[in-house]
Order: sequence, then structure tokens, then C-alpha cells
Amino acid sequence: MLVVMQPNASAADIDTVCDEIVRQGFKPLPMPGAVRTAIGLLGDDAQVDWSYIEGLPGVANVLIVQKPYRQAAREWKNENTIVEIAPGVRVGGSDVVVFAGPCSVESEAQILASAHAVRNAGAHALRGGAFKPRSSPYAFQGLGLEGLKLLALARNETGLAIVTEAMDERGADMVAEYADCIQIGARNMQNYSLLRHVGKLGKPVLLKRGMAATINDLLLSAEYVLSEGNPNVILCERGVRTFDSATRNLFDLTAIPVVQKLSHLPIMADPSHGTGLRDKVTPMARAAVAAGADGILVEVHPTPDKALSDGAQSLYPEQFTELVRQLRLIAGAIDRELAPTPPLPAAQG
Repeated sequence: MLVVMQPNASAADIDTVCDEIVRQGFKPLPMPGAVRTAIGLLGDDAQVDWSYIEGLPGVANVLIVQKPYRQAAREWKNENTIVEIAPGVRVGGSDVVVFAGPCSVESEAQILASAHAVRNAGAHALRGGAFKPRSSPYAFQGLGLEGLKLLALARNETGLAIVTEAMDERGADMVAEYADCIQIGARNMQNYSLLRHVGKLGKPVLLKRGMAATINDLLLSAEYVLSEGNPNVILCERGVRTFDSATRNLFDLTAIPVVQKLSHLPIMADPSHGTGLRDKVTPMARAAVAAGADGILVEVHPTPDKALSDGAQSLYPEQFTELVRQLRLIAGAIDRELAPTPPLPAAQG
């Protein structure tokens, strides 16, 4: 349930509504807007005496949110949510952002070379896996804590925000300490205990769509994070499994405008996992921005042929530089811009 206040409602009116919601045994969530305040009610609103609340001073109307994902729904919040993962790096506004880097952190030299290459090309955040969920238990699983420390070193040298994946609650605590944004991968999209845990940590969360998940499933997973009091959720379309073996996944571009109609949360696109093929990444990244994605997540490696994971879908630095140039043109064609590159740290300026 959502209580929409009148534009001229006073602070006392808002407090009265919140007090009544508490009296009825529920938790109020005031959400000040540019014109008016809305007050969300957390809990089973079927038991709420909403007719009484509707008659309180300053109340314009009461909306019953029909979607099972209440806080993620556009009905709950009409304005687009903007998630700031680091100073000046905002996802969900008019600017388009680019997160780029290797699939996994392999060494200090590799991650620093990657960070400088993507920053010089115009990226806004460095992505790279310290913990890697792999289909085979014998494949490279990441460097763990050492990888997180190397990502932090790369941030200190380049000023790029850090986005990296957590696979379990213990790993999420470590990621929260070293990174700016916690990524929840496709395999963990419905790991509800992990979602609740990262919700409590308060760090921005990049939530990838599961390989067999519907859009409804994705938004319900986001609801787990939101329900723990963390509003900073970024959704990510990364492709779903299909019967066709021509590409790694079916990159569902339709999900971008569908999510934007259903939810206020920002949505990015990952054409690297969405296709699994280097020569398909650039055209699909262009298409994602044209479709309205708030940003893209791209794998870039200094030497993809030597990568320990996902080398076949990783761009060479020069390919990424050209992609960013093209994305600037496409963003401009739909009245958007690529966000400015974060400044270098003072010691590097």
C-alpha cells in the first residue's frame, strides 16, 4: 500500500499518517519527492484499515500496489531511482555509464593494465571477479581476498569505482569492505539468504538476471534486497538460456524497456555474457544503449587469448576504445550522453 500525500501536506500530517501505520502494526516508509511525499507501508496490507488512513489530514489518496514486487514497482515510486555507487558515478539518470574490465582478477599486472586501459577509453567503473562461480570445479575460481586487494589497488591508481561479485554471505562481507558495488551473479539471483544479507549491508547491489529467470523473477529478487532497507539496486540483463547453440545465451534486449515500464530501478546490460562471442559484443552493446539501457557491463582483457576465464567474449583494449566512441554517438542520438570519466586520484593527476 502507498499513501500519497497532498503537495501542501505538512510535516505534522506526514507524522500523523506514519503514527497511524505504526498503530495498526506496520512499518511506514516515507519517501519525499520533488512535489509531494509518499508513504509506503511494509507488510501484509490486506489487513490495513486503509479507509481510515485515506481520511487523515493531508492525504491525497491511497494506492494498493498490485505487483508482488512492491518496492520495486513503478506504482510504488514513479520517479526513476538513481544509484550512486561512488562519488560522481550514478546509474539511472540521463547519462549512460560503462563498467568494464576482465572476467577475473588474475594478477597485479593484469588488473592494473586492464584498469588503465578501460579508464583511458572512458569507462566509469572497473569490473573484475575476485570470486568466480564456474561450471567446473577444476576451472580457475579467482584469487579471493587477494583479488579484492588488487581491485582496491587499481581503484587507488585510476579512480575507477569497483564492481565485483559475491558468491556467499562471508564473501559479501569481504566485497563490501573493498568494493563500491556488490554484484550478484546469474547463478545466485534466487539465493534469497544472500540477497537479504547484501540488503542489510547497505552497499549498492548489481543484480543480474538468472539464466532461466523471468522478468517477474528478477524483480522479486530485487525486492528481497529492497525489503531489507537497501534502495540502491541496479538490475542487469545478461541473457537467458535458449535451445540455440549459435551464441552462449539469448540476449533479451526486450527486457530493458519492459523493466523500465514495470520498475523505477535502473537497468544495465551485459552483452559479453549475453552473447559469449567477442565479435557480437560490440553490436549488442550498441543495441542495448539504443534500447534505453542505463549502462553496459563489458568484459575487456589486455590479452584475451591468455585469459583464465571467458577470453572468447573479452574485448581487446583497442576494440573497447572504439566501442566507447560509438556508444557516445548512439547515446547522443537518443538525447542522452555518456557520463564523464571520473577524475584521476590526486597523486595521479
